[in-house]
Amino acid sequence: MPAVDKLLLEEALQDSPQTRSLLSVFEEDAGTLTDYTNQLLQAMQRVYGAQNEMCLATQQLSKQLLAYEEQNFALGKGDEEVISTLHYFSKVVDELNVLHTELAKQLADTMVLPIIRFREKDLTEVSTLKDLFGLASSEHDLSMAKYSRLPKKKENEKVKTEIVKEVAAARRKQHLSSLQYYCALNALQYRKRVAMMEPMLGFAHGQINFFKKGAEMFSQSMDSFLSSVADMVQSIQVELEAEAEEMRASQQELLSLEEAVYTPDLDAAAPQINRNLIQKAGYLNLRNKTGLVTTTWERLYFFTQGGNLMCQPRGAVAGGLIQDLDNCSVMAVDCEDRRYCFQITTPNGRAGIILQAESRKENEEWICAINNISRQIYLTDNPEAVAIKLNQTALQAVTPITSFAKKQESPCPSQNMKSSEVENDKIVPKAAVIIPEAEQLIAPGTPIQFDIVLPATEFLDQNRGSRRINPFGETEDETFPETEDSLLQQMFIVRFLGSMAVKTDNTTEVIYEAMRQVLAARAIHNIFRMTESHLMVTSQALRLIDPQTQVTRANFELTSVTQFAAHQENKRLVGFVVRMPESTGGESLSTYVFESNSEGEKICYAINLGKEIIEVQKAHHLVSEC
Repeated sequence: MPAVDKLLLEEALQDSPQTRSLLSVFEEDAGTLTDYTNQLLQAMQRVYGAQNEMCLATQQLSKQLLAYEEQNFALGKGDEEVISTLHYFSKVVDELNVLHTELAKQLADTMVLPIIRFREKDLTEVSTLKDLFGLASSEHDLSMAKYSRLPKKKENEKVKTEIVKEVAAARRKQHLSSLQYYCALNALQYRKRVAMMEPMLGFAHGQINFFKKGAEMFSQSMDSFLSSVADMVQSIQVELEAEAEEMRASQQELLSLEEAVYTPDLDAAAPQINRNLIQKAGYLNLRNKTGLVTTTWERLYFFTQGGNLMCQPRGAVAGGLIQDLDNCSVMAVDCEDRRYCFQITTPNGRAGIILQAESRKENEEWICAINNISRQIYLTDNPEAVAIKLNQTALQAVTPITSFAKKQESPCPSQNMKSSEVENDKIVPKAAVIIPEAEQLIAPGTPIQFDIVLPATEFLDQNRGSRRINPFGETEDETFPETEDSLLQQMFIVRFLGSMAVKTDNTTEVIYEAMRQVLAARAIHNIFRMTESHLMVTSQALRLIDPQTQVTRANFELTSVTQFAAHQENKRLVGFVVRMPESTGGESLSTYVFESNSEGEKICYAINLGKEIIEVQKAHHLVSEC
């Protein structure tokens, strides 16, 4: 016999849209089989009860046997032998149509009873299991809805424990009902074939034994045909028993899984997180706005495909595009007192969708996967290896470094580009460079600021005595005076990575150490969002300008910039050290780290050129005074 289509029991627990879609095909096949079985049973009962209408009844039966081929079963694979067999039986029924004598008891026992047993036992069992599976799925959805609405407050631990137990019980109940339902549908594919042929086999044998003319009507070829049909039915029964035993064993094995399979967020304290994912799939809660202040959450199945985030509701044949992930950013957010929420932001900075995972592990793996995809790692020849290498690089960056001896010993070329002949007391000869320890550059535990905001800018302005920036984008004057008279004006697009206080500005190594600590902190805390600004370099100052509102976020006098350098490997990283006066009378040193769209050396060259202009202006001023 040809192979039979089956539902995989291993996919019952996941309950994915693909499994649900395949399940609907089996349910459609069962519904078609139920309709056809009822029609076939009516035809057989007509044969049994119509003693005086045997001819008409057998004629109708013959038509129904031919109609099996026209039923268009959704799972009709392997029915060719059944169809050919029923075609042959239809011819036999046409020959028996001339006989009007009935063998009531024998027909009832061998023809009508098996099909009734099949309908009342097998088809009814499938229908009952379908209803139980639907109820279990509804209970699981309700329990997951309760679980998703759990707040983060600690005083609700008792409620959380009860709801988690409820989710585990509902998930186990759904798993058990789905396994039983899948097994019944798989077995129905075998029983369907037996139920279609076994009654006709009994009918034929009854006619042979009952009628005196049976020997004349049924030749030896008919006997051999019936024998082959009986052997085929027996072989199907053997396959069914073997399959049923295998499904029972598989069902027991799947039900013996650990409690962690059913309980969400069981290892919340220390989950095993895979940060090298380049594709991810699973159920998430999607936040939808239904009004100005009202929202709803919908549990849907999400998966990544290339650089896209797809969504597939239950029952849908295929998924639809939700978000293009290329060059987007993702970060964890607090949303409506729900746990494990994260937001995807488009490349232009506009807020995208907000999703909720069911556990901390799922939340962090989704964030890591989307971050890897946004870097377009999937377009490389070996995306898995690239993802592993990037994450290893991030982990290595977190490892403490006590010495810079392994760094390149040559000074940063940023400040030597065109100023090798300019005297500067901050630059020492190469032979006298002494690479300090990390603790001598930055104090351990120094906090890192990952964004430049207006309040911080105002605080800096108050301490260094410069002009205060109005938060509504208006300045005290219409323009910055240095912008009109400046001999140098160069604009660069940069993204702010972070800033931190440092202990010295005697060497560019302090910038490299700040870069390492800022990048490491971003990797550890999964901070991928960056603020984009326009960096205006003039001969008097460095200005960070908001590209949309043109509001100045920060303004640094060029004379206060004491060190600047580009990263020696990642050419797009650039940083500078600013010396600022404090209200206490002392001075503070801070290092700012940026990622530029162009090479960092170009920014360093512009800063160096601005400093040269300042030196020339000073020299010209001294000459004019003399």
